[in-house]
Amino acid sequence: MKLETLVLIIVCVLVGSAVTMWLSMLILAAFSVPFAWLALLPAALVGYVLYRVIAERVGNAEEDHYDGMKH
Repeated sequence: MKLETLVLIIVCVLVGSAVTMWLSMLILAAFSVPFAWLALLPAALVGYVLYRVIAERVGNAEEDHYDGMKH
């Protein structure tokens, strides 16, 4: 396995765990303070935008310039 691939996997795992902790803290705060639900709205918006960007990137055949290349 290449070093770049290993580093990418480690970074993705760390970012995923940090986002999970951040969202769980937001949800727990929302249960203890009623107005904290408003903090979940920007988080939901960011999640939706990320989902749309990833879905657009994966589903767009024009973006895959290197699919036909032989390595």
